Amino acid sequence: MEFQLLGAVSVATDVGELPLGPAKRRSLLAALLLRPNHPVPVDQLTAALWDHEPPPQARSVIQGHVSRLRSLFARAGAEMFGVELVTQGSAYVLRMPETLLDAHRFEELVTLARGQRVPADAVAIFQEALSLWQGPALTGAYPSQPLQAAAHALEELRLTSVELLAGGYTRMGEHARAAAVLRAEADVHPLRESLSAGLMRALQRAGRRSEALDRFHRTRRLLADELGVDPGRELADAYAVVLRGEDEDVAQAPAPAPVPAAVPAPAPGTAQGPPRGLYPGTVDLLPRMPRGFHGRAGELTALSRAAAGEAPVCLVTGPAGVGKTALVVHWAHHNRDRFPGGLLYADLRGFSDTGEPALIEVLREFLLALGVAPRRIPESAGSASALFRSLAADRQLLVVLDNARGSEQVRDILPGGARCVTVVTSRYRLRGLIASDAARPVPVDVLEPEDGTALLAAVLGKERVLAETVAARRIAELCGGLPLAIRVAAARLADQPDRSLSAMSAELSDESRRLGLLDVEDTGVRAALRLTVRRLPADAAQHFAYLGRHPGAHVDRYTAAALAGTDPAAAEAALDRLTAAHLVIRAAPDRWTLHDLVRLYARGLDTDPGTLVRGLDHGVATALAAADAAEPGDESCFAPPADFHPPRAVRQFADREQAMAWYAAERDDLASAAAAAHAAGLHGRTWRLVLAQWPQIVWRVRDGWIPLLETALEAARADADLRAQSRILALLGWVLTEEGRLQEAAVHLEAAPALAARSRDPRGEATALVNLSLAQAALGGPQEAAEGCTQAARLARAAGDRHTERLALYHLTRHQLDADEWQSALDTSVAAQALDDPSDPSPASRVLLLTAAGEALLGMGEEAEGVRRLDAAAREAEACGYHDGAVRALGALLQVSADAGLKARYDTAVVRLMERT
Repeated sequence: MEFQLLGAVSVATDVGELPLGPAKRRSLLAALLLRPNHPVPVDQLTAALWDHEPPPQARSVIQGHVSRLRSLFARAGAEMFGVELVTQGSAYVLRMPETLLDAHRFEELVTLARGQRVPADAVAIFQEALSLWQGPALTGAYPSQPLQAAAHALEELRLTSVELLAGGYTRMGEHARAAAVLRAEADVHPLRESLSAGLMRALQRAGRRSEALDRFHRTRRLLADELGVDPGRELADAYAVVLRGEDEDVAQAPAPAPVPAAVPAPAPGTAQGPPRGLYPGTVDLLPRMPRGFHGRAGELTALSRAAAGEAPVCLVTGPAGVGKTALVVHWAHHNRDRFPGGLLYADLRGFSDTGEPALIEVLREFLLALGVAPRRIPESAGSASALFRSLAADRQLLVVLDNARGSEQVRDILPGGARCVTVVTSRYRLRGLIASDAARPVPVDVLEPEDGTALLAAVLGKERVLAETVAARRIAELCGGLPLAIRVAAARLADQPDRSLSAMSAELSDESRRLGLLDVEDTGVRAALRLTVRRLPADAAQHFAYLGRHPGAHVDRYTAAALAGTDPAAAEAALDRLTAAHLVIRAAPDRWTLHDLVRLYARGLDTDPGTLVRGLDHGVATALAAADAAEPGDESCFAPPADFHPPRAVRQFADREQAMAWYAAERDDLASAAAAAHAAGLHGRTWRLVLAQWPQIVWRVRDGWIPLLETALEAARADADLRAQSRILALLGWVLTEEGRLQEAAVHLEAAPALAARSRDPRGEATALVNLSLAQAALGGPQEAAEGCTQAARLARAAGDRHTERLALYHLTRHQLDADEWQSALDTSVAAQALDDPSDPSPASRVLLLTAAGEALLGMGEEAEGVRRLDAAAREAEACGYHDGAVRALGALLQVSADAGLKARYDTAVVRLMERT
């Protein structure tokens, strides 16, 4: 996910740009992005959206745009990127990692480039920074004064960077390139004297004196015609230099320190070895430059930033096969000029079948490379380490320690010299090294699909990839963006030039074959993961295997504990170890996920069918706990299965809000669990996992529940459970009614009451009758509908179920209102309110009954009391986010009032309801 201000205001995702909509919404987003992670008051947002007097409904418009942005972010999975648009008092805050914002990355790259002593490095970084610009800043936003000022400030920084880039070319002696860069901008900004002055100097140095003089006279005339002023001092000085034909000093920035011609003299008692490497006198133990390397601009910049300062230790971490070594070796080759003292490299083989090298072996190789005679190398590791540190003290060395297993493995190889840089790579996070040596982490993640596709092209050739771009991208995605996996897939394709990429994509889509296809000879994903898992403590390795049986995309500590048959504390400790080994990813404080290929590997480690059952039963138990918190005092919708495995611990929910948040977060994982149970023939668990979500289904009825409910119905029938069939039919029929599929709804709902009666479930029968009445009323049978609700109320009363009786009476009230039976509707709503449970935190029934009473009073002509009740209902609904109830109550109020504030509240409720649905 990438937020863009340097050009059109936009948000790029893996599947394309988000449809931000009108200019006002883009302007709102731009105003928030200009101050990420800081509260932006509504009055500042108003100033950004309207130049003059804002309309009366400005706040409502802003709220509507904020709601729409939140909806767009949610659909794009912004939470996974740490992006959240929150309300803070009378302000909004866009919380996000600032690295996702192109303007932030641009400013960071400019700052980094300014600190470079080597002109070529500065030029490369300035080029990368300027490549982020896709047009004038904040394009597409409303041209309000605050946004124009921000765009101008960004443009000023861009032009300054162009001038500094030209200065870098000048220091490299590439005056023609400096002139080309400056000419393009000077033509667009002819009144910017610094651009014209720089261009004149570059042209003079390139031997194009006449062009330089012509540029001065054109600029002088333009300044006089447009502004009525003479050239300033900088432009006049440049003219004088060109006129005299002089070549002034080209050092516009601090020049790099001179590179020594040879390695410093060896310590006393040592012998100088022969020069090694590409540069005279420079030690070079680096492996060859990686072939087909592509992308990784962000990680390379992060590594350069981490390598700045005094004696830094850079810690490059990431999962097996993600390309840590390739990244570091690529960076080292491109920065070799920074290390005239030498480039040392050692593979510590922390995750290898061949075993780790002894510390003395690594130090011996380093000392030999630095010119120490073999007979002078100490036999003990401690003495060899001390000699290495003394030799490194005055050198400008790069030391790469690849594939480290632990912090203790590298501490005695750290050079410690003030001008030395150490880069350590590991599959583990090595927190000990961060604590003891202030190591600077540089995390490496999987490749984006575009970079993965480019890596395929680097191996197979652009023509073959361009001929099947969709299949190439799909291969990169099925490889999970893991460079090792992509290279293996490319190797298979390269070995079979007649094989299509589509065929490979189809084969990789089969999960049962995928890991096998991503292994060639002794290289592949399984081999890399096996070595990582082998290094784990036994309990962490066991937990990892159990995680492979989890059907969902995420786990929390309770789920991990249930899968392993342990407690949450032990599970969390194991998850922490697995996170440190990059086998799982912490997505939130109590939420972990696995890379797809890692999940497939873990699944092959555990063959116990009981693991899946334990995980499913944990899902059932937690969903029931959430239902109890969301609808306290309500009857449990089912009993656990006879062979139920109760988990040792189940997440507890403090209130309805926590429970509903859990339902929303776990919806996809619960659906995956139900699908896995259905595929395994565990029918009783399938329908229970679906039916336990009824509070969420009721709350978000128009949210695409029908396929899941149909799966539950199929499972309940296979399980021969009449009570479950009745409950699911009633719920499915109601959802179909809400979606306007009335004929289908009636078929299901007409069967539900009889099934409930046969299973001796009076509450289920009453609920089914109420839901059936809704379809009957919509199909033109109001009398049948009212009779069904009356019967439902009697059944619930006989069963002592006040909750269902209240529900039946409410719907009877609605049918009476539709028939203009005002007094009957008021009497029924009052009777239903008398059954209200004050301890019930759910606002829905109270809001709806208050609304019904208000509508009845309006129909009877008692307008004042009717308005009072409707207003109370609307305010309670708005306060708790019950948008359906707010729309109904406010809509009824608008029938008797044309108040503008009331209309704005109604519009806001409608917008939020539409976004929710």
